[in-house]
Amino acid sequence: MFLSPKNWFLLACVMGLSCACSRDSSERSSNGRVVVNYWEKWSGFEADAMRAVVDDFNRSQDGIEVRFLSVAGVDTKLLLATSSGHPPDIAGLWSENIPDFSEKGALTPLDGGLATAGIKGEDYIPLFWELCRHRGFTWGLPTTPGCVALFYNKKLFRAAGLDPERPPRTFAEFESMSRRLTVVEIERAGKRVRISFEDLTPQERGGRKYSLVQVGHLPQDAGMFLSGWGAWFGAQFFDGERRILADDPGNVAAYGWLRHTAQTYGVENLRGFIEGFGVAQSAQTPFLGGSEAMVVQGPWMPNFISQFAPGIEWGAAACPAADGVGGGSPVTLAQCDVVVIPHGARHPKEAFKFICYLQRQDVAEKLARSQQKFTALRNVSVEFLKNHPNPSIKLFIELSRSPGARYVPRLSIWHEYDAELAVARERVLNMRMEPAEALKEAQERVQWKFDRVMRRWDAVGKERVAEWRGYDEW
Repeated sequence: MFLSPKNWFLLACVMGLSCACSRDSSERSSNGRVVVNYWEKWSGFEADAMRAVVDDFNRSQDGIEVRFLSVAGVDTKLLLATSSGHPPDIAGLWSENIPDFSEKGALTPLDGGLATAGIKGEDYIPLFWELCRHRGFTWGLPTTPGCVALFYNKKLFRAAGLDPERPPRTFAEFESMSRRLTVVEIERAGKRVRISFEDLTPQERGGRKYSLVQVGHLPQDAGMFLSGWGAWFGAQFFDGERRILADDPGNVAAYGWLRHTAQTYGVENLRGFIEGFGVAQSAQTPFLGGSEAMVVQGPWMPNFISQFAPGIEWGAAACPAADGVGGGSPVTLAQCDVVVIPHGARHPKEAFKFICYLQRQDVAEKLARSQQKFTALRNVSVEFLKNHPNPSIKLFIELSRSPGARYVPRLSIWHEYDAELAVARERVLNMRMEPAEALKEAQERVQWKFDRVMRRWDAVGKERVAEWRGYDEW
């Protein structure tokens, strides 16, 4: 196999981590415990929160010592470590990794252990249990889930003459408020003035001789896959069998909305506005910098508000969907952080005991509270809601239970799919292609890739499923 210099370097780094795991796993700790190595994608306060939980577990018993390691690029490194035969015992991934990793034989099915432990799908919010499963097997369990809502700046609402306690309830209101909250700078009577976009004359709008200084909402600034906007327009991404649906009418409508936004404010005006900002989740983002009135983000957003923009007076609500979408139920896009046992892990039984520990309500709620998120468990304690530092946390729990909650398709090629959708999106935003044309091209490219994957699966799938069913480590 040919490896680029970058991949050779990455492989060397992974082998260094793997060798450390191998040494730890072949020996017991100084006090005779079995060492379980745990790689997690989190850093910063999120990693600190999990370290505290790991410490609690290590103090709670004397047979296992979990060693926590924050690993950047954990998904790529885990695949390399697993293929080399030296994976960690536990890894923290994203739920969309599960289809790809399981089909590649990089994960251990948990169903036998779950049956013994009495852990069932009924214990969880249904959507998050589904995200842990693929092809009839359970491959991980949740740590902290997430879904998205509309955060809005009450001060900017008030300045625009809008009720700061009444966020948009319909998509039409969302669009109307966004234009009212958009502020431009333009020359009038020899002076540069700042006014609402709504107060421009038709001639001034058409001439585009203004600059954006504040936007009501910027679709490109979203705490999710940007292609996920299709969910708010009723898009289907996959038929559940063999057909990719990139050019679904809902996706065409979503991309049409993105194009309309660019046409409304001007491609160059939007580009100039966006280029004035920097690192994601910092004071250099439009919302945290006070230059965007509404943004779609997850329950983690208050962490960044308190850290980078403590002066923002904010609220949160469900992001309105297009008319008729969701059947009257709020729409959201959901995802889940998961813990898995890689194939070839040296101590799967001990690893599974720690994963079960993470599913305890008190443990799950401690972790979620520390990260200002919620849990994937069906039951939630009164104390969790009462003492949670995120005042909007109940909203996110309700959104995750909504019949309108959606998630990205359970496809092993989802990241390739999303990349093709991103190419189509840029062509649409830059006015190079119409939405239907760009998505048709993406449809053809992704379908070709998926057909290739399915041919491989047709050749090896039965054998792989039989192997999963015969797994008896438990």
